[in-house]
Amino acid sequence: MQMKVLKNCKVLVTPTSFSKYKIGLAEKLEESVGEVVYNTTNRPLDEEDLMPIIERFDGIIAGLDRITEKVISKAKQLRVISRYGTGVDRVDLTAAKASGIFVTNTPGANSISVAELTVGLSISLARKICEVNYKTKLGQWPRIKGVSLHDKVYGLIGFGSVGKEVAARLKPFNCRVLAHDVDFDQKIALELDVDFSEIDELLAISDFVSLHVPCVESTYKMVDESFLNKLKNGAFLINTARGELIDEGALYYSIKRGHLGGAAMDVFCEEPCRKDNPLFSLPEVIATAHLGAATDNASNEMTKISIDECLAVLEGRQPRFAVVVPENPRY
Repeated sequence: MQMKVLKNCKVLVTPTSFSKYKIGLAEKLEESVGEVVYNTTNRPLDEEDLMPIIERFDGIIAGLDRITEKVISKAKQLRVISRYGTGVDRVDLTAAKASGIFVTNTPGANSISVAELTVGLSISLARKICEVNYKTKLGQWPRIKGVSLHDKVYGLIGFGSVGKEVAARLKPFNCRVLAHDVDFDQKIALELDVDFSEIDELLAISDFVSLHVPCVESTYKMVDESFLNKLKNGAFLINTARGELIDEGALYYSIKRGHLGGAAMDVFCEEPCRKDNPLFSLPEVIATAHLGAATDNASNEMTKISIDECLAVLEGRQPRFAVVVPENPRY
């Protein structure tokens, strides 16, 4: 009975790295439902992309698409939005709940990969690896002074799953790690030798500051002129969380005037980025294209969990990782 119902279902899959690294991961989904449609644009879908097509689907395995109230209003048979990743800030959760749609995610699936990129970007900033690489390939032999992570103060704004993984990877560098979180995990902090800090103190003494918080009303553009002015002179800023956490204009000015030592950003307010983004003109800025979860391990785990969550709802079962549980689900 359930299989027959599933065979009538259509699922839209939008993440570009879905099932990319391991052959066969998508077979469970393709064999269970009637039709799977994949995103071929090689970018997240926006409102204009989704509105003409969303009414066809019973489920969506969603990447970084903007699933707005307008999109949800057109999704007359949609039962589940299964996020391929952790953040749900680009989904209108209120509209989804009111429409009887489950929203799920894949908590922890990409934490290690994002943490690895965070530490990698920190080292790249400190040693100016990208700048030296560029100049060396031009035939130069640059002697550029770098900064060691050893014995430095590293500040984490956000001490959730990614922040904890970053802290664990910093232990061999003998950094003093500070963290600020509204729900600070004292037990794990003791295990990782992480000290709680209020934000102002963290900014004042940290050589590196890394962002690991979701984008909500209270954190939207939290990195503004005031925030940046509180940073230690010459400090480095790393953002592998959400681009909307940063006022990019204020960041540009802080680096341009020499207050901030540099910034590494895997996420931006506008994605894909315009090539004329002023930050790209600064050699002190490292930019990557939202690659935090783009590894084999993270992709495989997110693929498996997002499929399981999608199928659970379509089969009338309770998903394991529900962010939104509607009062009147569309079973």
